[in-house]
Amino acid sequence: MKSPWIEALRSVALSVPDLSAAETFYTRVWNLRVAARSANAIYLQGAGSDHHLLALHDGAGKPAALHCVTLRARNRAALFEVAAAAVKSGGTVRQEPGMADGPAGGEALKITDPEGRCFEIVYGDQRVDAGADAAASVTADRPTRLAHVVLNAQSIAATQQFLESALGFKLADRTRIMAFMNCNGDHHTLALGDTDNNALNHIAFLMPTLDAVMRGGGRMKDAGHPIEWGPGRHGPGNNAFNYFIDPFGVVIEYTAEVEQVDDSYQPGGPQDWTWPTGRVDQWGISQPPSNALKVAQRAIYFDTAQE
Repeated sequence: MKSPWIEALRSVALSVPDLSAAETFYTRVWNLRVAARSANAIYLQGAGSDHHLLALHDGAGKPAALHCVTLRARNRAALFEVAAAAVKSGGTVRQEPGMADGPAGGEALKITDPEGRCFEIVYGDQRVDAGADAAASVTADRPTRLAHVVLNAQSIAATQQFLESALGFKLADRTRIMAFMNCNGDHHTLALGDTDNNALNHIAFLMPTLDAVMRGGGRMKDAGHPIEWGPGRHGPGNNAFNYFIDPFGVVIEYTAEVEQVDDSYQPGGPQDWTWPTGRVDQWGISQPPSNALKVAQRAIYFDTAQE
């Protein structure tokens, strides 16, 4: 089920109203670490090989906004092939393939889909050994990489078609409210929420173990950030989860044990993914998502004017 062009999800870029507060939260509570700084941004890495998982830009007091979702290309040629495919699919090339302008380096292409969502595709970006000089007790509960990003879609069929034709993604599963899109061995890397808006639904951070998901939930609760949904285990993807809202209204998830799939995997439909009355996950222990979570999943929009 692999995309011919996209190898993986690398990072997400956001603007936040208070960059200093964001650094405090994402390093001391969420347990990332600073990889690089610029005059108006910080870049935060996990325990894996990606240079950074989050790029947080200074929004100068404005509400949080989503800049771009960054994907890694399988090879340099993919940058040019995706650029052509994006235009053919009704999208726009916002930045032609060329040298990337962030601290991870490499080459980058930026495209937007017909609804204005920005996707950056990079190749040759810097890799790191993020856990080499950190205590095992710290990295045991540090996210290793991004697991997936979920984007709301007013026209889920059209957005799915763009991801398939412009980026080579494939449908892994379709539930009543979500389309799960695959580009590599992970069950899904992007997913689309069937809604009446195009907001960011959530960003999922892969933890090394199920215990790390649970300990992360305890750490967040200790810091005054309750679990808004979870603990539980999803149907599509089979991943364990805890969901939270960060200090700026962004929905973030700790997850682990994401199902690995290959070409033999058969996509399911809504009839294949139903729960008995009163259940919202496989285990049957999780309460439904909180009202606060549902509101936050509709509040953060792409702002492609910001860099």
